[in-house]
Amino acid sequence: IGVLDEGKMKLDYSWAEGGGLLGEEAPDSRFFKLGLAKSIHHARVLIRQRHIRVRKQVVNIPSFVVRLDSQKHIDFSLRSPYGGGRPGRVKRKNAKKARV
Repeated sequence: IGVLDEGKMKLDYSWAEGGGLLGEEAPDSRFFKLGLAKSIHHARVLIRQRHIRVRKQVVNIPSFVVRLDSQKHIDFSLRSPYGGGRPGRVKRKNAKKARV
């Protein structure tokens, strides 16, 4: 395709060049780089708990390959408490206590 030199046409080099294969990257590392997670591990947990979406699709696989044009559309899910959805169990419980 012309992305790598002729001497570096192995899969190892293509992963080493940009962190992903031909401009693709896993959402956990991208989410961490955006500053939306405290660490890679935190990003992986958020993905497994279905708090992250790519465009309109909720992602729950940390190794999901995201295309280069979709990387700018990684965000919190709309149903997630982090994305403006329903508050979590503890927050709802504390709000109920405060009303009574």
